[in-house]
Amino acid sequence: MKTEEDALLTKDLLTHHNIQTNLAVPKLAEKILERNEGVLSATGAVCATTGMYTGRSPKDKFIVRDDMCDELIDWGDINRSIDEASFDKLLKKVTAYLHDQQELFHFKGFAGADPSHRLPIDVINEYAWHNLFARQLFITPTDEELKNHETGFTVISAPTYKADPAVDGTNSETFILISFKKRIVLIGGTEYAGEIKKSIFSVMNYLLPQNDILSMHCSANVGQEGDVALFFGLSGTGKTTLSADPYRRLIGDDEHGWSPNGIFNIEGGCYAKCINLSQKKEPQIYNAIRFGSVLENVILDKDSREPDYDDTSLTENTRAAYPLDNIDNIVSPSVAGHPNTIIFLTADASGTLPPISRLSKEQAMYHFLSGYTSKLAGTERGVTQPQATFSACFGSPFLPLAPSRYAEMLGDKIDQYSSSVFLVNTGWTGGSYGVGNRMKLSYTRAMVHAALEGELNNIETVTDDIFGLNIPLHVPGVPDEVLVPRNAWGDQQAYDTEAQELANKFHNNFSKFTQASDAIRNAGPVYQG
Repeated sequence: MKTEEDALLTKDLLTHHNIQTNLAVPKLAEKILERNEGVLSATGAVCATTGMYTGRSPKDKFIVRDDMCDELIDWGDINRSIDEASFDKLLKKVTAYLHDQQELFHFKGFAGADPSHRLPIDVINEYAWHNLFARQLFITPTDEELKNHETGFTVISAPTYKADPAVDGTNSETFILISFKKRIVLIGGTEYAGEIKKSIFSVMNYLLPQNDILSMHCSANVGQEGDVALFFGLSGTGKTTLSADPYRRLIGDDEHGWSPNGIFNIEGGCYAKCINLSQKKEPQIYNAIRFGSVLENVILDKDSREPDYDDTSLTENTRAAYPLDNIDNIVSPSVAGHPNTIIFLTADASGTLPPISRLSKEQAMYHFLSGYTSKLAGTERGVTQPQATFSACFGSPFLPLAPSRYAEMLGDKIDQYSSSVFLVNTGWTGGSYGVGNRMKLSYTRAMVHAALEGELNNIETVTDDIFGLNIPLHVPGVPDEVLVPRNAWGDQQAYDTEAQELANKFHNNFSKFTQASDAIRNAGPVYQG
């Protein structure tokens, strides 16, 4: 609960002599241009740059350690702690700093499309373009909802305020601090707008499970018969591409909750990567970037102002933020029933995981906890060869609670709602990266379609000796020889060696999940140390 002093600090900002609350999109766009925070692109979107921080700063994110959350948080390298006194002092400094600004911007809205489980939020921004970002990424209230809006969490963002680590107890001049007790997120020293979005996702990942709602880092869509599908996957696995289906309506592309009522989107917009974006490859995203959207670190032609999505001179992490209703074929409001099918996506550069396999509940929990994919060369500085990477629950940077908590909830819901779970490898076949070939998108789409249509529920399968996965022997539209990866390799002995190396990596990563049951642990690949 907020103390009286905390409430007064927040109220002081909200009574700022020139605070602009829930400005219409055109007015925010005017403010951005007037304040020279960004420029207008040829698409009608505003384009801003974020300085030295062009992505999240995980080492600068802290959770306030207090008597309310101390025993709940999974403390460690991801969830780093800061004491209450340091947070309180920095909150006062930032509040005073913002109070001296000529103008502030305030958004009142919601996180969570299901009215039964939504979180009313306030976002107070130093920058107008950050406020437009918040307006497009979260859920904008109706006039009636605005009248009854009672703040559940407040985000205070002061990008030009720099912390002093020696005095403030931070890691650097940048800070993203979450106080669950005071229900405040404090952000400073970074202009990267994604911190605003992901801080609220972290908050929802703390609050929702305590109400028996599974929070998930996934996309979701619904078929013509009302069947719901979830798509989990790390960057580069094809999550956005595969969930954007002309025959299915999009619920959301990144963050969802699974309640007793079904699936609901946590957000009201999309935060899409723009690198190499083209109308031909991703028409939905390309056409969604229009007036009211925010482009982040995208290079514009100096004369025409046309975006050059292939230009990575500022960063490869170029982004676009836009509301969901900029996309055709969506579910509105963003709620649907319980998932019939769950897809785990991985881009395996070793070329040894099958292109599709059906998972038992225990295998689903194992692979959910593992969150495996391959990080490819060029995706991060210093990465020159593909690297196996694991991110628990396909989103470990945003999980305040122990990963096993989310996995257990997933297992219970799979049982309760009889959801089918598939592991889909969009990576390499016929050999590892540099030898084999990337799985054809047309084959992957055919496999996903077959899974969603229930065509793989009773089909003949073979069990892989190393990974223990049940591989279908026939999928409509996919050559049989592609389905069993060992058969697709010219050198099957080389396959066995490569597959065992990956299996051992799974085992070594999974050793940290000491709370996992033997049944889940034994559902993983065979380990040969």
